[in-house]
Amino acid sequence: MADNSSGGGSSIDLATILGLLGAFGLIISAMVLGGSPGSFVDVPSILIVIGGTFAVTMVSFSISEMLRAGVVIGKTFVATQYDPSGAANQVMQLSELARKKGVLALQGVVEGLNETPFLHKAISMVVDGTPGDEVELVMRRDLNSTISRHQKSAAVLKRAAEVSPAMGLIGTLIGLVQMLGNLDDPSTIGPSMAVALLTTFYGAILANMVFSPLASKLEKNSDEEMVVNQVYLLGAGSIGRQENPRRLELLINSLLPPSQRITYFD
Repeated sequence: MADNSSGGGSSIDLATILGLLGAFGLIISAMVLGGSPGSFVDVPSILIVIGGTFAVTMVSFSISEMLRAGVVIGKTFVATQYDPSGAANQVMQLSELARKKGVLALQGVVEGLNETPFLHKAISMVVDGTPGDEVELVMRRDLNSTISRHQKSAAVLKRAAEVSPAMGLIGTLIGLVQMLGNLDDPSTIGPSMAVALLTTFYGAILANMVFSPLASKLEKNSDEEMVVNQVYLLGAGSIGRQENPRRLELLINSLLPPSQRITYFD
């Protein structure tokens, strides 16, 4: 019986959470130590930067893409430990089982693959008698579709990172215009300057501490997931064509970096 250990596991991503909390904590601490944290809160500035960033970003994408991006972005707070070597060994065990006992012997392990939907779908197609080349074609389309979704979600974050500093600059200009237009009334200079400076501050915070880091994390997670799924794709296609597992091992190792290559057969 093949070992059904998956190519990864999921848990809370402490790196993302601690990184964000640490960065915001340091800034808030500096505000408090400065003695006037309340001066860094300005509702008009928040409306201009946050509301403006969301609205302008939405112009570049459809509503469905924005909603889908929100779901995918939420996954950056969940760390999935992808293990290409573990995925490769899992696929090799399935291939050897099919080689020794026939493809139908995989029926007994398909249900155990529910934690890896991509592999579960691929092996189910093989068990149903789908030719190996067709399995590869279908699963490659599935893989490309997943990559496209992840790229669009990362693009939403990157666009927001571009827009937020621009909205901060717009807010700065609004504040300066208000200030220059009311120089005869000294009481308006302070609020106008607050809008002018805080919008730039908010824009820089959002772009460099939220949007850009999350976009990088999303791309990193996507790249790691794609490597594991490519291993699954190669394995399912090879099993469907009833190829020698030794050939599959060579194909998989050509995909993996040297440090993660496997030696299944002595």
